Amino acid sequence: MTNKEIIEKLENSSDLRKNPKRLKDFIEMGQNIFLMENNFKEGKRICLKGRDIALKKAYKDATFYEEYLIALKYLARYFNDFDSYMIFLECKRDAEAQFYLPRREILKNKLNVVQGFQDILDDKLDILTVSLPAGVGKTTLCEFFLSYYMGLYPDKCNLYVSYTGTITDMFHRAMCDIILSGEYAWHEVFPNVVLESKSDKEKYINLGSFKPFKSLTCRSIDASMTGVTRAEGVIISDDLVSGTEEALNVQRLENLYQKYVNDAKSRRKKGCKEISIATRWSVHDPIGHFILENEGNDRARFIAIPCYDEKGRSNFDYKYDKGFDTAYFKEMQNVMDEITFRCMYLSDPIEREGLLYRKEELSFYLGGLPVDDKGNTQEPDAILGVCDTKDTGMDFNCLLVVYQYGQKYYLEDLVYDNGSPYILDELNANCLVKNKVQMCQFESNKEGSRTGNEVQKLIDERGGRCTIEKKYTTANKETKIIVNSDWVKKHVIFKDESEQSEMYRKFMRSVYSYVQMGKNKHDDSVDALAMLALYIQSFEGAVVEVVSRRSLGF
Repeated sequence: MTNKEIIEKLENSSDLRKNPKRLKDFIEMGQNIFLMENNFKEGKRICLKGRDIALKKAYKDATFYEEYLIALKYLARYFNDFDSYMIFLECKRDAEAQFYLPRREILKNKLNVVQGFQDILDDKLDILTVSLPAGVGKTTLCEFFLSYYMGLYPDKCNLYVSYTGTITDMFHRAMCDIILSGEYAWHEVFPNVVLESKSDKEKYINLGSFKPFKSLTCRSIDASMTGVTRAEGVIISDDLVSGTEEALNVQRLENLYQKYVNDAKSRRKKGCKEISIATRWSVHDPIGHFILENEGNDRARFIAIPCYDEKGRSNFDYKYDKGFDTAYFKEMQNVMDEITFRCMYLSDPIEREGLLYRKEELSFYLGGLPVDDKGNTQEPDAILGVCDTKDTGMDFNCLLVVYQYGQKYYLEDLVYDNGSPYILDELNANCLVKNKVQMCQFESNKEGSRTGNEVQKLIDERGGRCTIEKKYTTANKETKIIVNSDWVKKHVIFKDESEQSEMYRKFMRSVYSYVQMGKNKHDDSVDALAMLALYIQSFEGAVVEVVSRRSLGF
């Protein structure tokens, strides 16, 4: 019988899911068809199927666990499967000591971080950057990846770089532990790969045969690399920025990147991959350079994941209390300044210099709108709104609703979202009707004219009293935003953070991140504030009477 016929017979056998030996034979054929016929695709398919069957059966019948491990081992050894490698690598460790399995559901399935490393292995990427909150496992993930890469390609030299010798020493010791200790199953994946030499002092490991440039060399960014290393496989840079002090100095960041280019990247040979993991302290940091230099490059991927998901819950609440729950991140947010928290935990680098709106410059209210002597909410002078409509792509719709009390405007409600236009129409109309807004100005550029018309129809259908005015904007956006910021700081009062909805908090984060010089990811929030300032100032010196559209026959 041919291998193909044997595989078909085994795969169609009713015993495949009943008999561990029959399943083992099927998995062995995955190995055989690769070794004998060099059929990578079919071999991997068979081993993946065998792995999944064995795992499902092992929950009820422990005799299938051995077949599960065999499938994992073959997938790691022959088929470059990083996920299977990490599971098998720790199969001898106690469950409470394991790194990967408690984090797998999130790092692989939910956040897709593991796929980035897999795509480096599969030569789909040349550059990968990963920005995650501190302490969630990005360095250990790199340790596992590099131990795998070195086993697959022991004759290639690789380089690991960090900001201090302490970190590189820790990384080197961790790599020695994975490859040399009996705690991990590394040698079972790579039984024919031997240690040629290692040095704790020089921080290198060499596998396979002797070579002047070692399988792994670890160096701090300030240490000499002249004549001691090259990089044929992978360069990993890990937190090159030492912290806030260095991040505050743009020139130091520029010097740091040039040092990386001159001392580390210059060691790279043709085909060498680059992986950078870091806390994003600044848009001028090394990852910022990677992003700017590789715009439009489909062989570069930039992963940046905040501590919260879209519902404000922890993204890193791993199994068995291995990660951080929402309460932890909330506590850190409360005790840290806004910018540091955004850098360390939201993977959202912004510049302290040149910020247009700082939290300490703004006014906030707590406990609701102003009340009279009897504790009743005062009747506002007016309830007004403005809407900077969503244009294209990732633009945000930003509707602001303010309650006027004299010269103060309380930002009581808003819609800040970048969903589909028709969902936004509903959200906008609901917000205006709920707050009994009297007048609202909609930007009429492009999508804005349609949005204004549709929202007015919805308001009328729901018995609202708001009259929408459409205005075409011709002013320079950046100038408009900057020159009206002083009015906003003096007259607009924002909700206290403890009473902000998730949408309100997202809006405020955007406001805090806008810089006067440089690139801004989103400017819809501050553009809407400028629009509000101009709209309200247009009433100054004029007598405004709000009337129902119905009274005018509309």
